[in-house]
Amino acid sequence: MSSGSSDHLEAERTPYVGALLRVVWQWVRDQLYAGVVAAGYDDLSAAHVALWRHPGIEGLRPSQLADRAGITKQSVNDLLGHLERRGYLERVPDPTDGRARVIRLTPRGWQLGQTIYSEAGEAQRQIAEILGPRRFSQLLSSLQLLSEKLSWLASSALPDQSPALGGDRGSEPPPGSAG
Repeated sequence: MSSGSSDHLEAERTPYVGALLRVVWQWVRDQLYAGVVAAGYDDLSAAHVALWRHPGIEGLRPSQLADRAGITKQSVNDLLGHLERRGYLERVPDPTDGRARVIRLTPRGWQLGQTIYSEAGEAQRQIAEILGPRRFSQLLSSLQLLSEKLSWLASSALPDQSPALGGDRGSEPPPGSAG
C-alpha cells in the first residue's frame, strides 16, 4: 500500500470521543488563559493557569498536583517556584508531615483562582449558547455521569487490571449505576 492511500485512510477516519473532547478542552484552556491575561495577569503562562483545576490547588502537596496535572514533579515545582516568587502562593511545611510541603494561596493567588473560575464560567456560557439549552443540558448531564462512572472505575481498579477490561471491581458500583 502506498503512502498516498494511507494518507487517504487517515483523512477518512472519524475521530473518537477523546479527540473531540481534546478540541473542546483546548478551546476552554485557551479561553481561560486569554481571560487571565486580559485581567492583568500577564506574568503567567498557560501552564501556570492550567494548574488551577477544579477543585483548586490550596492544601495540595506538589506531588499530588503533579499527579493530578499529569506532569513531572520537577515541572510542577518549577511552575510553583515562579508562582511563589510572583506572590501567588507559598509552599509551607505540611502540618501532618513536616518533611512534606503543601501549597497555601496568598490573597493574590485566591484572586487569580477566582478569575480563572469566572473565565471557566464564561467559557461554559459560550458553549451553552452554541449548543442551545436542551443540547447543553444533555451534554452537562452526560459529562457528569461519565465523570462519576469513570472516577469510580479508576478508584476501584487494581493497579494492573482495569474493571472496564473485565478486572475485578472489588466493591459495589456507585448508586444509580447499572453495575
